[in-house]
Amino acid sequence: MDLSVLTNQVSTRYSDTVGKANFVIDLMFLRSGSSELNNHSIHPDWQLTSDHTLLTVSISIVEENINSSKFSIMKNSEEEAMFIKEVSFIIKNLDVSDLFNINKLENVVNTLASNTKSAWRKNSKRVNITRHSKSWWNKNCN
Repeated sequence: MDLSVLTNQVSTRYSDTVGKANFVIDLMFLRSGSSELNNHSIHPDWQLTSDHTLLTVSISIVEENINSSKFSIMKNSEEEAMFIKEVSFIIKNLDVSDLFNINKLENVVNTLASNTKSAWRKNSKRVNITRHSKSWWNKNCN
């Protein structure tokens, strides 16, 4: 927890009762240690009918392009059909005859995972994720 630096030193609460203090501890939950979020403002002129004033913090938003990619298989494609066929073959040919030993079970599971991963890599393609990576975005949009 950090203490935010005030940009203007005014009360955050205005009591209707004479003799009661015009302050109270108000909380704002922001990212601790952030230099961008290390100050806030109090707006007594925005109080309206409340006995508390509004607290604000300015957050600068810059456009940022985050390049990311993943492996994907298009639904109802030939690649999807091949992937399903290969995984079915992998599962069908697993040796599960003697799984009474934990080591043998782990070997079967690891073989299944490894072979499924290989089938995925073989049939999938790397797709770059951009702001246009929405379900409605198609080749015509390019």
